[in-house]
Amino acid sequence: MTDSSGGRLRFNFEGFKYEVFSTQVDHRDYDKLLLAWREPLSGGNRAQVVLKPVQVPSDRERSDRAWEEVLLATHLQHSGIAKVYGYAFHDDVAYVVMEHLKGCYLLTAMDFTLLVGHRISNSFAAYVSAEVANALDHAHRGMSGEGRPMHIIHRAVGPMRIRLGFDGRVKLTNFGAAYSELRDRLATPPGLLRGDPAYCAPEILRAVMESTGHRADPLIVGKVDGKADVFSLGLVLLEMLLAEYPLDPTDTPVQDVPSGFTFGVRAERTTQLSLDLLAYRLLRFEPEDADRLLEMAPPPLRLIIRRALQPDPRERYSAAEMRDELLAYLRSLARPYGAGEMATELRLVWAAAEKIKRLTANPIERTALTPDEEGG
Repeated sequence: MTDSSGGRLRFNFEGFKYEVFSTQVDHRDYDKLLLAWREPLSGGNRAQVVLKPVQVPSDRERSDRAWEEVLLATHLQHSGIAKVYGYAFHDDVAYVVMEHLKGCYLLTAMDFTLLVGHRISNSFAAYVSAEVANALDHAHRGMSGEGRPMHIIHRAVGPMRIRLGFDGRVKLTNFGAAYSELRDRLATPPGLLRGDPAYCAPEILRAVMESTGHRADPLIVGKVDGKADVFSLGLVLLEMLLAEYPLDPTDTPVQDVPSGFTFGVRAERTTQLSLDLLAYRLLRFEPEDADRLLEMAPPPLRLIIRRALQPDPRERYSAAEMRDELLAYLRSLARPYGAGEMATELRLVWAAAEKIKRLTANPIERTALTPDEEGG
């Protein structure tokens, strides 16, 4: 990324020097992400970080959203959640400063697996999902400094918010669209669908559809809880096993959707499918549909997905229950599968993709297959 003079973007903020050396993600469906060096002005080791520009129209909302994400991160100290170091400002742009894990996003791993003619193993899918479920459990149990439940809901669990490390670590990233009960939090306007519509739980969609012009915030305690994130994770697990997005299967003709099905609802993020079609399919998706698609999958994983995708959240797993079931499946395997095995599988896919060198195969994570040392 360059500044107005054509050089690399460099700036100082609150004791640190930042030097942006690459754009990691620049895609209409996702937050823009920049890779940068961060170095203490007082001296010390520099480290790579991710900078996320907060892209909203209002100057006041930009700063408020950045501060809210940083404040929320103080309650999310967990090995499975990417750290947020703070925020920075430069030329009226607010940046959230986040941990950078050497590796790739899950979406990139899935794309490259298809590119080289492989499939993600059942064990890989179960391990990644168990790690994310564990991180979600921590978030869902988050307490305020006064000891009150914060009712955190990520709202954007998806393959581009799950980071896989070449060392076998898995981190849930980007709580920028999260719902919580932080003091003085920014309320979600009526009719606005925050998070990722492609992995949205049906109860969130219904709450937003019902909120147009009525409630000040469509997500209220008792209406939606952390089980919404479990549904999203269930869709991600299903996508890994199917090697395609479950709500847009290649063998399904496009249905006629009632005109204005999501009238009054606007999504904060765009998707490849129209919001009307996506909502229509999501609200009609049943666990039996997943079961039919997974005829060749191991019965334990089919049962886990079936319960994770229950349309009624009361019949769905909690994040902790889903994690425990996935770990039980992994323990039942003849050959153990953990962080080391995941790292090996990821590196084998990476090595095969590097031989092909078709970088255009993944236009979303733009720094895929380029050295992290690019910044010098």
